[in-house]
Amino acid sequence: MKQAPLGQRLALLTDLYQLTMAACYFDQGMNDEATFSLFIRKYPDNRGYFVAAGLAEALEFLSTLHFTEEDLAYLESTGQFRTAFLDYLKDLRFTGEVYALPEGSIFFKDEPLLEVSAPVIEAQLVETFIINAVSLQTLIASKAVRSVEAAQGRPIVDFSLRRTQGSDAGLKVARASYLAGFTGTSNVLAGKLYGIPTFGTMAHSYVTSFHEEIDSFRVFAENFPKSTTLLIDTYDNVVGAQKAAEVGKEMEARGERLSAVRLDSGDIAAISKKVRRVLDDEGLDYVKILASGGFDEFKITDVLNAGGLVDSFAVGTKMGVSADAPYFDIAYKLVKYAGHPVMKLSTGKVTLVDKKQIWRRFDDKGLMQGDTIALREEALPEGVPLLQKVMENGTPLEPQPTLEDSRDYFRRQYDQLPEPYKAFENPPEYPVRLSQKLDERETRVEEELHHRELGES
Repeated sequence: MKQAPLGQRLALLTDLYQLTMAACYFDQGMNDEATFSLFIRKYPDNRGYFVAAGLAEALEFLSTLHFTEEDLAYLESTGQFRTAFLDYLKDLRFTGEVYALPEGSIFFKDEPLLEVSAPVIEAQLVETFIINAVSLQTLIASKAVRSVEAAQGRPIVDFSLRRTQGSDAGLKVARASYLAGFTGTSNVLAGKLYGIPTFGTMAHSYVTSFHEEIDSFRVFAENFPKSTTLLIDTYDNVVGAQKAAEVGKEMEARGERLSAVRLDSGDIAAISKKVRRVLDDEGLDYVKILASGGFDEFKITDVLNAGGLVDSFAVGTKMGVSADAPYFDIAYKLVKYAGHPVMKLSTGKVTLVDKKQIWRRFDDKGLMQGDTIALREEALPEGVPLLQKVMENGTPLEPQPTLEDSRDYFRRQYDQLPEPYKAFENPPEYPVRLSQKLDERETRVEEELHHRELGES
C-alpha cells in the first residue's frame, strides 16, 4: 500500500501555538511575506563546527503539506478554532521559497542552515517540523564525524538502533552517521530505505543458548560463510579467540575464510593485542578485530593511543544519542516581515535581521579561512556563497542529491576544514563576521526598537 505524502501525514506534527498564532494572523488579515532563519546559537562544550543534515526531509514535508479532512475534524473537535480559519487550512499549501546549505555542509554558529520565505501563516506553521527534522540529523552527523576522525581511516558501523530515542530516530541516526562517513549500519530498515550497507554479528544470548561456545561459532560459520564475525568475549576473550581460530581453520579447509572476531568488553587495547597474537599464531593474520561496547570518539582515541590492534569499530549509544551534547540550541526566528527587517532583543537571544547569505573565504591551500554573514542582496568581492535556492513557489527546484552524493560532498567539505577546528576538546572558534551592511542594518533596527518599544531616545 502506497504511503501518503509526508506533509499530508504529518501536518499536525506541530506545536499548538503554531496553529493559534496562525489563527490570529488569519483573523487580522496578516499574511504578508515573512522570512524565518534557522540557525544554532552556540556551540556545545568541545564543539567547533556543525554538519548540516535533514534538508531533504524538510523539503519533502514543505512540498506535500496538506491538512486532511481528518486533521480538520480533529481541530474542530478541540473547540479552539473558528470555522473560517479551518476552511482556510483546507486549501492551504506551502507556496514559498527556501534557501539552504547543501546536505553535508560544514557550518558554524549563528549561520543560517536555511531560510524560509512565504506568507507568514505558511512559514509559521512549518517551524516545528523543520526544526525537528534538521536538528536531529545535524546533531548526529556532527557527532558521528568525530568517531570517523578518531578511527583514522578504520571502518565504523552504526550499532545504535536499540538505544536511540524511538524508531524514527534510529532510522535518521543511521542515515546521518553514514552521511558523516560511517561504513554502514546494523539497522536493516535503514539499509532498505537509504541504500546503506548493513552489518551484523551475533549477541551473547546466541552464544549462551548453545551447550558449548564453539558450537555456536560453527553453526554461524556454516550459515554465513561469507560474513562470519564471531563474538568471543562471552566467557573469556583469549579462550574465545582460540576457539574462533579453530573454527577459522575448519573454514579454510572448506575453502572459506573467517572474516572477523568481535571484542565487546574489558580493556580493549590490551585484549586486542592478545587476540591478535592468537590469530596470527594460527596463520589467521587476515582475520580482522572488530571492537564494540561504549565507543565514541574519546574511547576510540584512548584505545588506539594505547596501541590497540583494532581494525574496525561498532559505535552505538553514545553516538546515537550524541551523549556528550544531546541537543543543540537551534532556533527558527522571524527576520523579515512585510518588507521590514525584524529582530528580538531578548537577553542572549538577539537575532540577525533580514534575508542573508554566507560567504566563505579560502586560503591558498584551499582550506577554510573565515566566513562572512551578509545580506542576501550583497555580492562580496571575495569568497563563495554557500546558501542555495532549493525551493520556489512551494516546489523543489531539482531533486535532492543522493545520500552517496551528499556523503561525498561532506567529505570534500571536511577536508577543507583546518585541523585545529577538528579537535575533540577545546577547539578554537572559527572566524565568522558580519558584513558591514548587515551590521549597519542590525544596528539601525535595534535602535528603532529601543525607541519604539522601550521608549528610549
